[in-house]
Amino acid sequence: MKIVECPRDAMQGIKHWIPSELKIKYINQLLNVGFDTLDFGSFVSPKAIPQLKDTEQVLNGLDLSDTKSKLLAIVANERGALDACRFEEIQFLGYPFSISEEFQKRNTNASIEESLSRVEAIQNLCLKHKKELVIYISMGFGNPYGEQWSPDIAAHWSNRLATELDVKILALSDTIGVSNPENISSLFSTLIPEFPKVEFGAHLHSTPETRMEKIEAAYSSGCKRFDGAIKGHGGCPMAADDLVGNMATEDLLDFASQHNIQLGLDLDALASATAISNEVFL
Repeated sequence: MKIVECPRDAMQGIKHWIPSELKIKYINQLLNVGFDTLDFGSFVSPKAIPQLKDTEQVLNGLDLSDTKSKLLAIVANERGALDACRFEEIQFLGYPFSISEEFQKRNTNASIEESLSRVEAIQNLCLKHKKELVIYISMGFGNPYGEQWSPDIAAHWSNRLATELDVKILALSDTIGVSNPENISSLFSTLIPEFPKVEFGAHLHSTPETRMEKIEAAYSSGCKRFDGAIKGHGGCPMAADDLVGNMATEDLLDFASQHNIQLGLDLDALASATAISNEVFL
């Protein structure tokens, strides 16, 4: 079981400015925990996500000398990908590819077909700069805009990304908390056997009451990569207003413990990071 900790996702929608020094302090402590990957920042327009306009400054303040965690940065277009590719420290670029036309326009100012062209350009940059592309299939479990949605639509776009653009990591993203054990099981149990060379992940938003059943549904359907955020902080500021939080890292750890899954995390370092999170998320 692989956990991707997402301080970027947790912080991006917060209205008050989080000082860069505090972000650096928090992420440096997260680097000590032993997570597989940290989704730490993004290279997007500061007008779109003002909270993350200091990503380069934060990156320069990180101590990567003694961590096994890899860094992932979100980009929304080729220009952002070019910016991210300047940094050897970043191993993964993440791109939000929505299967909702309305949300794709809100999130990246592009149609789905235009977004596919962006993915191709970003993938070419990743190959050139020895990065790996992570595609987030946003609105993967439904959307609030009254558009047609079905597992077949999610499967269709997953197929095109995997076969046409050779994307190796696809994270099915709930975005607004409409996933349930049934559609989670349906999607993962369909896609994972069909694309054995693709690593499928789960980026699930949830209320505390439904977290464990969602984790169980994904894991039992073959998903082994999970995004989380300490205490379930965060959500997507580009989606609906009444958001549910991110999947809480603590619940992922509880699930792993209940199923005797060894994560190899430093729990003392995690406790210290949780304490710092109280400074970050007032």
